[in-house]
Order: sequence, then structure tokens, then C-alpha cells
Amino acid sequence: MAKRKILIIEGSPRKNGNSATLAKEVAGGAKEEGADVESIYLHELNINPCSGCEACQEAKDKDCIIEDDMKNLYPKIREADALVFASPIYWFTYSAQTKLFIDRCFALISIKQVEGEDGPIFKLDTDLSGKKIGVVLTYGDRDPYISGAINAIRTFQDMFRYIGSEIVGMVYGSALAPGEISSNKELMKQAFDLGRKLGT
Repeated sequence: MAKRKILIIEGSPRKNGNSATLAKEVAGGAKEEGADVESIYLHELNINPCSGCEACQEAKDKDCIIEDDMKNLYPKIREADALVFASPIYWFTYSAQTKLFIDRCFALISIKQVEGEDGPIFKLDTDLSGKKIGVVLTYGDRDPYISGAINAIRTFQDMFRYIGSEIVGMVYGSALAPGEISSNKELMKQAFDLGRKLGT
């Protein structure tokens, strides 16, 4: 049986931040199940904003025409059986690094307008459908509502429901100082267990 491929997208500017700490636990759990795990640290990559040109919509396998580090990530995303998004909550949603990455994943989606019985409808074709998804979020305030994490949670839920990917689990919690989350043993266990689920 082939190893499952897990791609972890780390959206924090801090390599040892709280979301990165939980992401490492997810990786550990997945590796325990024999999965092949790769982590992508977005803050060190050159990823430009989507320009809205829609050139990627001309053909499903065309990818984005912007020449930057996303070119190397598209094949990894396609090959992955599962994707894990790990991000701190900055100003009531996930980080700018995470947002840039997600916007540029539009190149993996083809949306065509076709005629339906009641008029035009949009038909979706994407390389992301069917992938297992994990979400890891950390925030400095007391809970997901006050911190704004609920906005990120809702966005992930809506996005992956739309493209037909299953969110296997979400792990989120509060910590302020970088790495402080490691003292939350229950949350660390949840992250490890999420990795195990994604790795099987």
C-alpha cells in the first residue's frame, strides 16, 4: 500500500510560533502512521497576489501564469492526499501568508458557465476535490469568537464544502507568547491525533 502524502502549509511568520508548534504535532502523528509528510513555510517563499487575469481558467492544467514560488507548489498540492493549513489569527482571520496561498489555489479550479434547466449554472472542476483537510489555528485572545478565529473557521468550512473536500478535523486554541501552546497538553494531543487520522 502506497504511503499517504501529507502537505502541511505553515502560514505563520514565526517558525517556532504556536500554529507551527501544533503543525509539528500533526506531522508527528501522520508520520507515526507511515505517511510521507512535507511542510511548506510560506513566509520564506515569494508568492504574489492573484492578479485576477483568469488565464488559469483557459485550461484546467495550465496553472497560474505568475512566475513565482507557487509554480513549485502546484505539483505538490496535486500529489498530496491531504492538506493541513496551519495559521495564527491576525486581525480576525488567518494570516496574510495563508490568504495569498489560498487565493493562488484558484489556478487549480476550473469554473465554467453552462446552461441548466433554469438558466446558466456554474460547473466546478478542481484538483482539490476529494482531498482530506486538516486545519490548525491559534490566537491570542480568549476564544474563537472574540479573537476572530471563527471567521477563519467559517471560511475553511465554506471553501472546502464548495470544492468537495472533507475537513477531517480542526484544532484551535489560545496562546500568546511564541511556543506557549506546547503547555496545552490536550491541544497538542488533538493535533497529534489529527495527524494520525490524516495519515491513515
